[in-house]
Amino acid sequence: MAHAHDDPTSESRAQSELTAGNRVAFVDQYPTAARVTRLCFGVSFTALLIGAVLGIVQALHRTNVFRGVISSVDYYTVLTGHGVLLALFFTIFFLSGVFSWGVARSLDRDLLSRRFSLFWFGLQLVGATAVALAIFGGFVGEIPFEADVLYTFYAPLQAHPLFYAGLAAWLVGTWLAGADWIRLYVHWRRDNGGERIPLQTFMVLTTTLMWYIATIGVAVEVLVFLLPLSLGLIDSVDPLLTRTLFWYFGHPVVYFWLMPAYFAWYTILPKLAGGRLFSDPLARVVFVLFLILSTPVGFHHQYADPGIAEGFKFVAMTNTMFLLLPSFLTAFTAVASIEYGARQRGGKGYLRWMTALPWSNPAFAGCALAGLMFAAGGFSGIVNAGMNINSLIHNTLWVPGHFHLTVGTASALTMMAISYWLYPQVTGKRLQFYGLAQIQPYVWFIGMALMSNAMHRAGLAGVPRRTAEPQYQQFSFEAVFGSVPEMRLQIAAGALLLTIGALLFVTVMVGTWLAERGRGRLRVDSHLPEPISGVSDSPRVLDNMKLWVVVAVVLVAIAYGFPIYSMLADGAFNPAAPPVPV
Repeated sequence: MAHAHDDPTSESRAQSELTAGNRVAFVDQYPTAARVTRLCFGVSFTALLIGAVLGIVQALHRTNVFRGVISSVDYYTVLTGHGVLLALFFTIFFLSGVFSWGVARSLDRDLLSRRFSLFWFGLQLVGATAVALAIFGGFVGEIPFEADVLYTFYAPLQAHPLFYAGLAAWLVGTWLAGADWIRLYVHWRRDNGGERIPLQTFMVLTTTLMWYIATIGVAVEVLVFLLPLSLGLIDSVDPLLTRTLFWYFGHPVVYFWLMPAYFAWYTILPKLAGGRLFSDPLARVVFVLFLILSTPVGFHHQYADPGIAEGFKFVAMTNTMFLLLPSFLTAFTAVASIEYGARQRGGKGYLRWMTALPWSNPAFAGCALAGLMFAAGGFSGIVNAGMNINSLIHNTLWVPGHFHLTVGTASALTMMAISYWLYPQVTGKRLQFYGLAQIQPYVWFIGMALMSNAMHRAGLAGVPRRTAEPQYQQFSFEAVFGSVPEMRLQIAAGALLLTIGALLFVTVMVGTWLAERGRGRLRVDSHLPEPISGVSDSPRVLDNMKLWVVVAVVLVAIAYGFPIYSMLADGAFNPAAPPVPV
């Protein structure tokens, strides 16, 4: 059986960079961080498996390929579970794990309190379990739960109180996780007063501050409005206000899907390619830009909503377009870094250097393919962000086609790929079923290319999203696609390949988890080579977190202050409140 460390070139290069301290396995050097990372990954991968199974069920049902599993009524329960488990729990539990690893590794110290770290993990787990019970309790006749509110859980749809209580508990758990990482950084700063923040810790801190700012909206929505409404403490709420509060969080959460991917592309992918990060300063600029620009963009999800002045929608569109800058900077830096690695491995020519990259290494291949798919998702996202052209694809299959390229591939495939490299570090075990791991990224990539392509074409034709039925009044697939089987089969085939890809990944992870830790332990080090352009080349103002938080809060106040004030003035609990003049 082949293993990632069998490449003599990469192994000798890595070993030459190691010091005696680096040869100590991460799982032994930082036991608390390793344990928390393992636990978070376990929940994340479980959510991925369940969400993938729900995905193939809904894909086959909607395309009318096979409808023997669920009814059209149950379809919306399945759709809710698929969205919540994958968009919230798979992604954020993975983020919690990889950030715990990254902050411990880069600060060279373990998490401060095992009890506190396990507490925030347990709180997240209890909350996620409660949400899952509320969603799937409807399948059990004796349990009076119901939460068919989809991933976008705003009024007037209403769920069982357990759903909202679980969300609140999970959210508090994520806040405590951020506090854990910040606390470790504060202790490190006391001992290293004049040093620059290590890059991985810098990324963790900026993302955590983003999370604190962005989750204010969903916390208020759930605790002030939706939970009291579901408990009968209040009679009604303003749907426009709850929708606005959700999208205040709902678009920034896209970047929390992507931050673990960016974290990996900047700090781990260059090593996997055999080289070094091209620019530390550019990486810091990108994360600062996300911190200040990611939240005041939510109104671009509400272009069709009355009651919001067009000028504020324009502000959201402008901020969204500005967010193309960190994406372009990332594309440049990531490609430059892997090209450097390829040339270090002997790659030549303008494009021929790509053949020198380690495409048989699943960790590298998954990250590279995810980045390629993210480029396509970025272009389709420009359509979503434009005020005029958005009307062409609003609430059509184009939208899930787009975010399956972002969260479904750029994020998910990168998370799976990095796990092939990272999971042995936090378990101290060899990666099992390496052959399956090698083909898994390609299976996922092909499946997503098929499914997302069909979804985008269907969206351009006006096929609506969020519906269980394959046919609609005054619409015929034959008129658009030439034949019903072509459209349906492409979506179904893509979904099937994605499910196979998820099963392959989980098989590798479970096999590794169950493997014994013995003498033949895989020596995967967590050492990362220094960037070509290091931290000394970046201005110190980038490390001024207080400044960037103030800038972010000011931009949020400009984008949201007057619209939310107007909604509150009209009556926060009045569903019949007149719209704000546009």
